[in-house]
Amino acid sequence: MRSSRIVSALLVAGLTGGLIASSTASADAPTATDHHDGKHAVFVQTNKSLGNTVLVFDRKKNGGLKLAGEYQTGGLGGATVGPPVDALASQGSLIFHDDYLFAVNAGSNTVTLFRVDGDRLTRLQVVWSGGLLPVSITVRDDLVYVLNAGGAGAVQGYQLHDGQLSLINGANRSLGLRNANPPAFGTAPAQVGISPGGHFLLVSTKTVNLIGSFAIGPDGQLGNRPVANTDEGGPFGFTFDKRGKLLVAETTANAVTRFQLSGDGTLTQIGPSVPNGQQATCWIQRVGSFIFVANAGSSTISSYTIGTNGDLVLANPVAANTHGGSIDMTTSGGFLYVQNAAAGNVQGYKVNGDGSLKLVTTATGLPQFANGNGMEGIAAS
Repeated sequence: MRSSRIVSALLVAGLTGGLIASSTASADAPTATDHHDGKHAVFVQTNKSLGNTVLVFDRKKNGGLKLAGEYQTGGLGGATVGPPVDALASQGSLIFHDDYLFAVNAGSNTVTLFRVDGDRLTRLQVVWSGGLLPVSITVRDDLVYVLNAGGAGAVQGYQLHDGQLSLINGANRSLGLRNANPPAFGTAPAQVGISPGGHFLLVSTKTVNLIGSFAIGPDGQLGNRPVANTDEGGPFGFTFDKRGKLLVAETTANAVTRFQLSGDGTLTQIGPSVPNGQQATCWIQRVGSFIFVANAGSSTISSYTIGTNGDLVLANPVAANTHGGSIDMTTSGGFLYVQNAAAGNVQGYKVNGDGSLKLVTTATGLPQFANGNGMEGIAAS
């Protein structure tokens, strides 16, 4: 691994039972009639090509899920070219933050903003994504950034104020990719995220093997000249540990690697990459002291932790067998929820004190991956 500053373009060279209701309902009224005033919910993006929707499940205290409704985003689902099981080839296509839910509409190049009230959604706005094929969103305070995977690729920044998104001048930056629209699965950028201190916007690109970092200005503007950090393991999803270190799921190496982000935007690897022996390690989610990755190719979940000496440690290469093409994940109330695209379900696992996983619920009847498209995107309150 190594880091280098580039002057030209950044990335040249990533229910428990119940049938799902119709997607033709209005945005402000769910299609299911059985409602619960639960304080916590799990949200699943269907990514339907003829009309994207978000399914809302009540989360019970025991981790169980009950379908509460389905809401139209006002946009269209989409897909990259040649995805094995994950249409958007990304992490973070559906994001919950401070009673708001943000969804990408990859097929119509828009982003939808919902207000969340328990298990009910109110659609507030549908805005242009700032590029082609939006696949990932990140939010911090009043700043929102969207990653567009199509064509040259682009990130676009917004300010969130009183339930409305407004474009930030100086916050649209090309990634300099040489992709078509839609892009191939392997060369599409995978995730956008804001560093813990809020100083950098990070973008991962799989087979291009780069993690780019844009400096974030005081008003959300992005630096013109990003830093490109090489990650030869094929960076896909990423998150941060309790110490603020970057944890990257690597889809080529089937491993997790830990990095230190410096004040100039460069990434320095901490210790060796830690492989798990599984296939297509792409998504990553931290739950307390444990880090879980979804391995789509082997339909498993692997677990990691940080050892007493500060090194990344593989806790269990197969913490769970999902039997359905595990992709994106989210966490709520000490539970890990896994989206299984091939099986068309969401599984909920209790995370035990030792990091082991116990299956507690399976929400069925969701769209299954077929003909290059399927559901992708999961979040929780």
